[in-house]
Amino acid sequence: MNSKEIIESFEIVAKLLELHNENPFKVKAYVNAAFKLSKLRYEFEGKQKQEIESIEGIGKSIASKIYEILSTGKNQELIELLEKTPPGVVEMLGVKGLGPKKVRQLWLELNLLSVGELLYACNENRLSVLKGFGEKTQAQIKQNIEFKISSNNKFHYAAIEKPVQQLIQFLVSNQPELQIAAVGQLARKCEIIDEIVILIDNEILCDATAPLKSIPLKTNFIYCKPEEFYYKLIEHTSTTEHLEQINFNQLESKNFYSEEEIYDNLNLQYIDPELREGLHEVKLAQQHKIPELIKLEDLKGVLHNHTTYSDGVHTLSEMANYCKQLGYQYLGICDHSKSAFYAQGLSSEKVIEQQTEINKLNTAFSDFKILKGIESDILNDGSLDYPDEILKTFDFIVASIHSNLNMPEDKATERLIKAIENPFTSILGHPTGRLLLARAGYPINHKKVIDACAANKVSIELNAHPYRLDIDWRWIPYCIEKGVKISINPDAHHKEGFHDMYYGVCAARKGFLDKNNCLNALSLNDLLISFKK
Repeated sequence: MNSKEIIESFEIVAKLLELHNENPFKVKAYVNAAFKLSKLRYEFEGKQKQEIESIEGIGKSIASKIYEILSTGKNQELIELLEKTPPGVVEMLGVKGLGPKKVRQLWLELNLLSVGELLYACNENRLSVLKGFGEKTQAQIKQNIEFKISSNNKFHYAAIEKPVQQLIQFLVSNQPELQIAAVGQLARKCEIIDEIVILIDNEILCDATAPLKSIPLKTNFIYCKPEEFYYKLIEHTSTTEHLEQINFNQLESKNFYSEEEIYDNLNLQYIDPELREGLHEVKLAQQHKIPELIKLEDLKGVLHNHTTYSDGVHTLSEMANYCKQLGYQYLGICDHSKSAFYAQGLSSEKVIEQQTEINKLNTAFSDFKILKGIESDILNDGSLDYPDEILKTFDFIVASIHSNLNMPEDKATERLIKAIENPFTSILGHPTGRLLLARAGYPINHKKVIDACAANKVSIELNAHPYRLDIDWRWIPYCIEKGVKISINPDAHHKEGFHDMYYGVCAARKGFLDKNNCLNALSLNDLLISFKK
């Protein structure tokens, strides 16, 4: 190790010691040593122990540690501390504005085990209620994490789509004659974006510096002849597999007036950009069996939402009025259940209190209804965390796993299936618990879980939060095959969260979902009948 690496190892040792509530004097010794060495810019190569001990401000104990590192290439104390600390918790120590004491609090009180989980907790408003945090601290931590993630050159679709669209609108407003479109991953609405490609049919003459700066990933421009724009649009939007399956290179001309014209020339049903993955979309297009994909306006209501009764930002009344304002027919309230102590889950008494308020609010609505729901935790044995006399008071129940996530596939599958078989379960919430760019989710046997949902008339959630998008869209065709409806739910913890329904629709379309197979595309009356079944 060189001097810089020794300093960094001392800094992390100090943080880990404080994280584990070790001797504060020892913590201070490491902090001071790291600070002193960073100022000295001392080079240790070839130095003996006595020479190191003679450095001003470096005591014998720290000198011994330095000599150990130089001799072995390892910091044994650091190794031991890392062994008893979850890797994600160590990663949280690198988030600007979070000291060891706050990380310890997040780890032990909220059971957060990664930076991604911490970011999601910020979005769910969980930090604001912790002692020593508050809304401003939560907002700052969220901003710092998003900046940290941006350095990894992978982004959620939601983080990229808007600034790219703003760039395109800027260019078109300045040069109306341009044909311009985002292609590649953005056009296919992939959940993770690591490349931005924009197709354009002429030179950019205006200064686009400002909108380009707002895009956190390098933007690549591809130029083409105006008459070849639509040919190039399909070429650069599609995966290689898709192009091979449609025999794209066999087209005799490159001059077309629309994408539809190209697919017609290939004797294929039109294939929407988000489907051009090279999976089974071409086979369906050959048979003209691609359904009319679901649209945002097909959705009649918003299920799975949180309020101030648990860890939401807005009140029940505020959530309901905003949902109605957006044009929906119904709102499903699913605050956290009693086992979710980290999210102020509802006791049985609180459940009754909330349901009383829902009844009162519903009397004021003539064309809108609040549905009584709960996001009931699936316990380790697969049971739900309320007795039957409470469970039967709800209009519907979203059953979700939030704890003990480190499970092998058989355990996770068994746990989910038991919850699905509970007669009160209506919807299986975010079935793998994944957090995109943060947590892969626990492994499950998707076919067994979906089959169980089919047998028990349970719908499966497509959690529309752009950090989740769980169930993975790739499993939606199997759900449709088995007659399992998909519920596109925002898991909203504030009013603005309702707008995440858009991202859920984007993912659902990739999975060939149509409105007939979407639970919350049902009218209120049909939905209530479905829940009763």
